[in-house]
Amino acid sequence: MKKQIKALEESCLNSSAPNEPSTTPLPQYLLDRSNPTNAKALSSAIKNKRNEKAAKFSVPLPKVRAIAEEELFTVVQTRKKTAKKGWKRMINKPMFVGRDFTRRPVKYERFIWPMGLRYKKANVTHPELGVTIQLPIISVRKKPAKPNGTIIEVNFSELGLVTVVVEVISGRWAQITNNCENDGCVNA
Repeated sequence: MKKQIKALEESCLNSSAPNEPSTTPLPQYLLDRSNPTNAKALSSAIKNKRNEKAAKFSVPLPKVRAIAEEELFTVVQTRKKTAKKGWKRMINKPMFVGRDFTRRPVKYERFIWPMGLRYKKANVTHPELGVTIQLPIISVRKKPAKPNGTIIEVNFSELGLVTVVVEVISGRWAQITNNCENDGCVNA
């Protein structure tokens, strides 16, 4: 038993590289195999940097669940006949529409977006300045199932914030903190 343990310890101590250097040159792709610890450390360092960079922009999002169609839409009957299925849908949840949004003609409109649920501005609280400003929404970045926790991009150019390199900041991310459909406004 002692011989087996000693042999195992010796095999663990011996590396894959031979004790004496070989006289034949190694190809470029095999040079890294002699020191696997450096390659492993390098790859783990790259992974850690990526994780740190991702954590810088990560925000606590609620658990994503699928929304039932009945919860998101209500069927609007377009004809008197009840035998045919209604093909129009009215949206019940708050949404963002862009500046160039135009409705289709009513006859061909499949989805009805009520004006009261369309949001173009958000009340954004700046953490460093400690003020709340109403800013226009540029776009929606991450959309979970509920509006609470959605990440939006707002237009910060009105504030005149400047970076170290003297570039004007135009868009910043913000996370919605309230339930828009109950409150009637977007707080971020």
